Formats: sequence, structure tokens, C-alpha cells
Amino acid sequence: MPRPFDRSKKRLAVPLWYERMLALILLANYGLVLFDLTYIPLRDFWLQGTVQLSVKVGPFHRVFPKQPVRIFPFNITPYYDWVKGIEPYRSTTAYLELVDELNSKLDEQALDGAGNVQQAQEIDNILAELRQDSAQMIIENPFQIANKTGTFERIKNRMRLHVFGSTDASATESFETFWSKEYLLKNGLTSQLLFFDREIRPLIATNYFREIGENGQPVDNFGLIDFPFFLIFLVDFLGRTRLISLRYRGISWVDAMLWRWYDLFLFLPFFRWLRIIPLTVRLDKAKLMDLNKVKGQATQGFVAIIAEDMTEVIVVRLVEQMQQLVREGALRKILDRAKTTQYIDLNNRNELVEIIRIVSQVLLQKVLPEVEPEVQDFMLYNMQSSLGQIQGYSQLQSLPGVKNMQREMMANMIAIFYQRILTILQSFLEQDKEFERLLENLLTKLTTELNLELNQQHHLEDIEELLIDFLEEFKINYLQKLSEADIERILGNTAI
Repeated sequence: MPRPFDRSKKRLAVPLWYERMLALILLANYGLVLFDLTYIPLRDFWLQGTVQLSVKVGPFHRVFPKQPVRIFPFNITPYYDWVKGIEPYRSTTAYLELVDELNSKLDEQALDGAGNVQQAQEIDNILAELRQDSAQMIIENPFQIANKTGTFERIKNRMRLHVFGSTDASATESFETFWSKEYLLKNGLTSQLLFFDREIRPLIATNYFREIGENGQPVDNFGLIDFPFFLIFLVDFLGRTRLISLRYRGISWVDAMLWRWYDLFLFLPFFRWLRIIPLTVRLDKAKLMDLNKVKGQATQGFVAIIAEDMTEVIVVRLVEQMQQLVREGALRKILDRAKTTQYIDLNNRNELVEIIRIVSQVLLQKVLPEVEPEVQDFMLYNMQSSLGQIQGYSQLQSLPGVKNMQREMMANMIAIFYQRILTILQSFLEQDKEFERLLENLLTKLTTELNLELNQQHHLEDIEELLIDFLEEFKINYLQKLSEADIERILGNTAI
């Protein structure tokens, strides 16, 4: 009988547009979560928007392409650094500002002293300060705080290769030589400053300082961005769980919260990447993503693991219980009970006799007539083989016409004999009360004598021992070798 339509539950159902709106909000939030989690490792890209691959295996070192390619046109670090508590590193920032000051005052006439004397003196002072700051930078390694020591090594190697053509040279001497008046005039002022702006400045600019909070951890203000989403998810969670408690009797509000356990990941201030779980569920319910195949594969894999263990445990346990029953004499008790217990007939019919009658009818009326040619050929072959062993028979067959006549006579005899046997057997299957009585007596006597002989000749102990051994071999050879592939093959043919 169909259940009556429940209008109250229909009113309490969450509309599809609302599901989709919340799913899209959660998708946007998860995008922010992923961006925040990857911001520090990818800050160089967000700062410069360029990509360049570097491959180094032993002495082999190649970069591709030679100049970084810009693929992101915006610098978003000024807008997001505050979230991670990132500030410009004072010494490296001052270093680049000093280079900018040098660029604003430097030209070849001022550099070789042919121009303004005061300007030349200022340039000398700046170069001296750059040499001093370079040596101090190499000693202090300001890149270590930001875990960018590898970047600092790239800076030093590039400067060594540029000035001395080898990475084995001194980094301090490389910087000191590069920021000398003689080196700049000798190698071309414009080309040297262009090298610094292309190869050295971008690497130095990636350095930063990150504040440490009172909890001993780096400052992270992502919670301020995540808080509005937290409020939306909290209100939605409370509303949904309240609806569930109203729709289903016997489910409290707390039980409904446990029902939607996956939404609890939305409120964790840590492991925010686990929000992929409620996001996947929401997208599926909002019909924005079809997860039937994924759920089917996951369910099948889980069921396969459980089914393999349970099947082996249950069936092995069943076989062991059968062995225990045989050891306790269950077979002997069954035989003894068959001798002493009065048989209870529920329908005044002997089912065993009826089964024999049905099988015999099918055999005699359908099967044996169909196989008559094969039976005749078989019997004819055996008769000829038997006659062939009689002395003089082979000489008799050599006479003209004897062989064919003999074969025809035997075939006719076999056909007549076969038909006569079928007729006799079919007559037994007619509804004959005497036949049924005699057959029942025969079966009863056969069972009684079999029980008696088994007990008298002490064969029952041997049968019990053989049954126990057989069950043990069956358990070892078939049940405990049940593989995961067999289970998955079975489940593959089953709709889950």
C-alpha cells in the first residue's frame, strides 16, 4: 500500500536553487583556502608573474627559457601579504633602493670623473656602500628567515658566473668586483646594470620578513577572511539539522548534527583542505557534479574488502562447526534416530517414491527414446567384439554376404530388445498401488539394513574420520584461497 503524501515534509525540503547557491559559496571558499595554503610556496610567482624552469642534475644545469616568461600580469602580493603577516625585509629592500639611487645618478661621464665632481663623489660613496652591504648580506644571509636560502645561492652563483665565469669563485669578491668603478667602465655601464635588473634584482626582491605572533607561530590573518564564510556555513548547518530533526521522528537536534557529520569540517580552523569532503557532497546534491561512478567504485572497493574477509570467516567457521558436529557423533545420532523415531508424514504421500517416479518418467519417455540410436550402436559394437573372440568367427565373416546379414540381424535383435525393455519399464510407472507399496518397502528395508551394517561393521568411525578430513581439505584448498580478485569479479557482476 503506498504511503500517503506528506505535505509537511515537502515544505521542509531544501530547494535546489538554495543547494546550488550554498555549493557555489563553498566552492569559492575552498578556492580561497587552496590559494591561502599555496600562497607562501608560490609567492614568487604571485610577486613577479613569471615562469622559468630550472633543471640541475650533477654538473648539468639548464634553464628554460633563458628569460622568465610573464604569464600573470598582476602583482597581488601588496594586497595579500598582510594576511600572512609578510613585510619587506629591511636590508634587502634598502639594498635595491640604493641600486635605484645609483641608476638615477649614474652616467658614464660622471663615472669616469669627467662630469660634476660632487656627482662623481656621490657615485663613489654609493658604490662603496653597495660593496659593504653586499659583503654584509653574504655574511648574515637575510634570506634564511623566509626559508629562501636556495634563492640566495642562485644569486651568488649568477654573480660568480657573470664576473669570474665560475661558480667556484668567492661570492664576496664577485660582488665587490661588480660594484667597482673600474669593472663597470670596462664592461659597459648599460649592459651591467641591465644584467643586475634582469638576473639579480628579481631574486633579491622575493625576500621578505614574516612576523611571529605571541603563540610562537607566524602571523596568519586568514581567519578574518574566512569568518564571513564561517557564519554562512554555521547558519546553514543549524538550519539544516533543525529541519532534519523536524522531518524525522525520534531524531533529536544533536542526532541530526551527527547525521551531517561531514559539514563539521567547515568549522575547523585547521586542516581546512578537508573541506573538500563537504564540498563534494554539496556539489553532488546540487546536481552540479555527478559522483555516481565515483561512489560506485568506492563502494565496490569497500564491499570487496569486507566481503573477502567475511566470506572466508563465515564459511570457514561453518565448515569447522560441521567438523565439530561429526566429531560429537551427529552422524551416528542421525542414523540412530532414523531407526528409533517414528517418521512423520505431513501429506500422506511418499515424496521419495514420487521423485523416483517423475525422474523415471522423464528418463523412459523422453531421454531413452532419444538416445536409442546411440545405445544400439554401443550394444552392437560390444556384441561384435564379443563374437570376434570366438574361434572360427572371423572365417565365417569372410563368406560373401554373411557379414552384412549378421550385422542386420544383430541390429534388429537389439532394437526389439530395447523396445521390449522400455515397454516393461514404462508399465511399472503406471499408477499401481502395489508397485508403490513394494518400492516403499524396498527403500525402507534398504535404509534399515544400511544403518545396521554400518553400525555392526564399525564403518561409521571410518566415515566420520573421512568426513572430517574431507572438510579440512575443502577449507584449505578452496575457502582460504578465496582471493580479492574473485570477490571483485563477483561484485563486478552485481549492481551496487
